[in-house]
Amino acid sequence: MAQLVLRPGKDRSLACRHPWIFAAAVERLSGRVRPGDTVDVVAANGRPLAKAAWSPQSKIRARVWTFDPEEIVDNAFFKRRIRAAVERRRLTCELHRQEGLRLIHGESDGLPGLIADRYGDTVVLQLTAVGPEKWRLAIVGALQQASGCTRIYERSDSNVRRLEGLEPVTGWVLGEAPQEALTILENGVRMQVDVVTGHKTGFYLDQRENRRLTRELAKDRATLNCFCYTGGFSLQALAGGASRVLSIDSSGPALATAIGNLALNPQLDGSRAEWREADVFNELRVLRKEGQRFDLVILDPPKFAPSAAHAERAARAYRDINAFGFRLLNPGGLLMTYSCSGGIRSEHFQQIVADAAADAGCEGRILRRLGAPPDHPVALHFSEGEYLKGLLCQVD
Repeated sequence: MAQLVLRPGKDRSLACRHPWIFAAAVERLSGRVRPGDTVDVVAANGRPLAKAAWSPQSKIRARVWTFDPEEIVDNAFFKRRIRAAVERRRLTCELHRQEGLRLIHGESDGLPGLIADRYGDTVVLQLTAVGPEKWRLAIVGALQQASGCTRIYERSDSNVRRLEGLEPVTGWVLGEAPQEALTILENGVRMQVDVVTGHKTGFYLDQRENRRLTRELAKDRATLNCFCYTGGFSLQALAGGASRVLSIDSSGPALATAIGNLALNPQLDGSRAEWREADVFNELRVLRKEGQRFDLVILDPPKFAPSAAHAERAARAYRDINAFGFRLLNPGGLLMTYSCSGGIRSEHFQQIVADAAADAGCEGRILRRLGAPPDHPVALHFSEGEYLKGLLCQVD
């Protein structure tokens, strides 16, 4: 097996069990190795540290499979890791009876570059690095065995694959497309899941508990949902008894799906729902000019800062939309605001929201910090896994 030798002093992060090895930490690579091959990682003094997947084109040169230098990375390794991840979800009470569930969450489940989401009897697989790409067949087999699913669809089409020198790959790898539209029941609301062209793996599973909280908060509240996509927050607000729900998104197809989702739930009062296809930033200005006010505003924008390099520009965008959100609130109103940008840390996001409140001339407080549910765990030594950050704020 090839050996990856680290530069002096560059073994500290591995000693803390961080799974990424950056190019600047590599002294040399000895032996013949291809992208995705497993290499022995050793310190500058030759001390064995880990086994990792080699990625010559990425700034992250290697991703650690195991911190046990003696553990063998083979088909049985992936069978054990995947079975353990699925079992952890099975033993987590609040995940019971969820039809939409993340089964594998990359580094935080000890499987860097591997995402797997379950929607009923269908699992959607996403491989974002050359390591799991090399073990594709073993991963598919282990997923099918551990989950008992009858269908697996691959959505390896994220932009990060290009950083690894990989082309997009999509399609059914087990079973065939269902005859009817795929739907899941979430918090009592039926939702469509488009595993082929929908965002991420077809649905935003990471917002499941925050949508449930929206349902609890929405009673008799006029609600504004910005960047509504297919209506997850909107329908939960209706289910919770919101007096009205205005939903805005720039995507016509997404809004069409949202309206279709409303039709899937005849128990909801559709007369309280309004849908607008518009640029959210512009529409917030329009609402302000119209003098509209709301009791609950939800801001769940797309990723403005995929990395720290984009943080400054993203901060301005987050500040703008949050300032408008605050200005549209009635006294005592609630703002649920989120960032899914990995380049914006939690402390930074809170400061951005605080600055936005100051811009809007608002006084307020944080009632709750919001994040992803337990099927999206964060490894203790991998803070990068905590990408979703949210705040529930109340204004005076």
